[in-house]
Amino acid sequence: MTRGRDGGAGAPPARQRALLAAIVAAIVAVSAAIYVGVAADDGTTHHNTLAGGRGERNNPAAPASTGTWVASWATSPVGGEPGTEMTGLAGRSVRNVVHTSAGGTSARVTLSNLYGQSPLTITHASIAVSAGSGTAAALAETMRQLTFTGSPTVVIPAGGQVMSDIVPIAVPHDGDVLVTTYSPTPSGPVTYHPHARQISYAAEGEHTRDATGAAYTEQSTFWRYVTALDVLSNESDGTVVVLGDSLTDGITSTTGANNRWPDVLSDRLRDALASGRDVPRYSVVNEGISGNQVLADGLGRPAENPSGLNRFGRDVLGRTNVKVVVIVLGVNDILRHPGTADPDRIVAGLNTLVERAHAQGLKVVGATLMPFGGHRGHTDAREAVRQRINEEIRAGRVFDAVADFDKALRDPYDPRRFRSDYDSGDHLHPSDKGYTRMAETFDLDTLKGGAPAEL
Repeated sequence: MTRGRDGGAGAPPARQRALLAAIVAAIVAVSAAIYVGVAADDGTTHHNTLAGGRGERNNPAAPASTGTWVASWATSPVGGEPGTEMTGLAGRSVRNVVHTSAGGTSARVTLSNLYGQSPLTITHASIAVSAGSGTAAALAETMRQLTFTGSPTVVIPAGGQVMSDIVPIAVPHDGDVLVTTYSPTPSGPVTYHPHARQISYAAEGEHTRDATGAAYTEQSTFWRYVTALDVLSNESDGTVVVLGDSLTDGITSTTGANNRWPDVLSDRLRDALASGRDVPRYSVVNEGISGNQVLADGLGRPAENPSGLNRFGRDVLGRTNVKVVVIVLGVNDILRHPGTADPDRIVAGLNTLVERAHAQGLKVVGATLMPFGGHRGHTDAREAVRQRINEEIRAGRVFDAVADFDKALRDPYDPRRFRSDYDSGDHLHPSDKGYTRMAETFDLDTLKGGAPAEL
């Protein structure tokens, strides 16, 4: 065995070692700068990473910072926007307004082309903090260009999604952020989330970096393309995902008021921490889809409004740094069944969701099914199914912990109905006061801990 001058086994001369070290350093630097950003939007490969934990992604061009990556806002892609089947939104800037849970010092955005039938080319994209409520204007000093593996242009294949590079930006908690995209070429249908309960905007031409918002003369109640906003946060250690239907989507809440019950829950957590309570430092994101069921998909390929079972990987496990999932599903499985729904099948579906969460170490809080007496779909048979499912939930045979929304919102004199001031008027969805009541009765201590140990 030969030895080098410095006594190391087989060591090369110093000059050769220096050259070799320089070559290795260059290779590492190039490798760290190259990563794949486009993935199938099916929950199986949400993020491709070279470093970091589940759901994390490093951008070597971003400044060094500390904190934890969490989801600050998210929504579920539901289907293809009607009227966009041929040309999509070619030649228009789309400015989505999203409301944050946690604040942070850096951000990254996920864009989806799940329901597109052709590749979606985004040539310009930006992120900025909104100048105020109910406006397309941005705080000019916060306007940032979004890039994708270093390029301002990205092509998202049909059925795919992409995560942007990390961008330094001070994202406020409980605030509005503007995510703007521009595509010059036809590509449809547009992947969207209806019933956003939030006004977003669009403009003719490329105006992604405009701060004034003057060009944004079109308004919509949809979120288009954007499905997640992650932040590097010093105020949050993880994410709570609420998986639900219209009762979580907040379909009857006041537009622009951010009074969906997960919004109020996020506010409660932050206030509790500020007052010194021992509760988890978690962000809360809303993965509600109006009309969603535990068991049945909607129509189409890929299915619009996919079942809770089929979207769990994408909308829960695919979110960043998830610690707890809250499940508020089951009413539509009763109402949309042509005959009498089978409570055992619905409970079995809920149990499957819990098993999948536990397999990933996630705790599951589940809600009782709220009353819908007086709604056109209410029957005695359906009421019996609801009561049977709630018995199983309350007995602890489904979830790790229970949020008893039924008890909190029902009329004590007619438990099949909402209390009148909690009823939006359709006897199925809560009023703003009802949504607030849901969040206020949610026990924050149930968010502590992880999945129970398997015996």
